[in-house]
Amino acid sequence: MESNKIYPRTGDTQTVYLKSVITRPNIEVGDFTIYNDFINDPREFEKNNVLYHYPINHDRLIIGKFCSIACGAKFIFNCANHTLKSLSTYTFPLFFEEWDLPKSEVATAWDNKGDIVIGNDVWIGYDAVIMAGVTIGDGAIIGTRAVVAKDVEPYSIVGGIPAKEIRKRFSPDIIARLRKLQWWNWPPEKIQSIIQYIQNGNIEVLEKL
Repeated sequence: MESNKIYPRTGDTQTVYLKSVITRPNIEVGDFTIYNDFINDPREFEKNNVLYHYPINHDRLIIGKFCSIACGAKFIFNCANHTLKSLSTYTFPLFFEEWDLPKSEVATAWDNKGDIVIGNDVWIGYDAVIMAGVTIGDGAIIGTRAVVAKDVEPYSIVGGIPAKEIRKRFSPDIIARLRKLQWWNWPPEKIQSIIQYIQNGNIEVLEKL
C-alpha cells in the first residue's frame, strides 16, 4: 500500500494516484485518490482537467482521500468567469495593455467564487464538470456529464445540467455515523484489515474498532 507511487495497478498506465502527479502548489490531493484517463495521459491531469486555474487568482483545488475521478472530469476555475458586475461581458481588465488600464486590476475581469473543495470518498463520473466555488461533501457521487454549480451534500447522488440531487446514498442515521467514523483517516494497515466490512456495509463492526 503505497499512495506515493504513480500507478496503483501493474500494467495499467491509464490510472494514477493523483497526488503523485500534481506539481502546482495550489492543488492538494489526499492519499489513494485515483484518476483514470483512457484518452489522454492521466499524468497530465493539471493541464487537461484543471482549467482557467491561473496563479494570479490564488484559488485552490482541494481533493480528499480515496476519491475516484473518471476520465474527462473537469474543474473550471474563477478566471473563466466574465464578471456580471459590468455593463459588458468583455474582459477589458485582462487586456490592460490594449486599453491602457492598470495591470493591478486584472482580477476585476472575473467574478471570484472561491476554491473548489472535494471531500473524501467522492466519485466523480465521466466528463463531469465542477465549477468554481463548489464544495462536494464526503461520500458524494457526481453523475456522468453532470455540471455542478452548487454545493453537494455528503453522501448525495447528483446528476444533470445543472446538477441536482437524485437521492441520498444512505439513511440520515447511517450518513451521520459515517461522517463521525471517517474511516479514510485510519492508517492504511487498519483499512486493509476491514475492507470486507466496508464493502459489505457492516458499519457496526467499524464502529467497534
